[in-house]
Amino acid sequence: MQNDFDRLLYFEGTRRQAEEKYAQNPYDADNLTKWGGALLELSQFQTVPESKKMILDAISKLEEALQVNPKNHDTLWVLGNAHTSQAFLTPDEDEARVYFDRATLYFQQAAAEDPSNELYRKSLEVAAKAPELHMEIHKHGSLQQAMGTAPTTSSGTKPSAKKKKSSDLKYDIFGWVILAVGIVAWVGFAKSHVPPPPPR
Repeated sequence: MQNDFDRLLYFEGTRRQAEEKYAQNPYDADNLTKWGGALLELSQFQTVPESKKMILDAISKLEEALQVNPKNHDTLWVLGNAHTSQAFLTPDEDEARVYFDRATLYFQQAAAEDPSNELYRKSLEVAAKAPELHMEIHKHGSLQQAMGTAPTTSSGTKPSAKKKKSSDLKYDIFGWVILAVGIVAWVGFAKSHVPPPPPR
């Protein structure tokens, strides 16, 4: 849990720095990408409605970055991840398919801009399997349970053991769904674009 808290603090700091830099220069594509990426990471710590809103904010920042630099493969790749994340939070298969299709398009564009990047190719492979995983997750109701929207008991409260299990499942699903698509590249991206975290 300490690691999660450290990640939360780190990405919140990154988001704040990007917001401050944006006020000085709204046409810095790398800063907008950093901001969108931080919002995407922070979305993992939210409830489903808050997470969806934060992902939409991330998509908005990333699209703004593409207006400044349409060929930035980092931006394209993070935008693909944002659409993938939004798809997994969308229970309707047809609506989710639209997000998955957009994600695939952005992954293809990122791979075209940087053909030697193995992670972009892996993201494309994972994107092809994502709709099937989405169907499995939503068929079993795993996401609703994980996000704390499982049915409550007759008294309107959830047993605490179930809540703890639900919270663990939430992080498991987000860990595999969102981060599996790109944690390696994000770390590489963060190392090249973000200052190191402050010393303790």
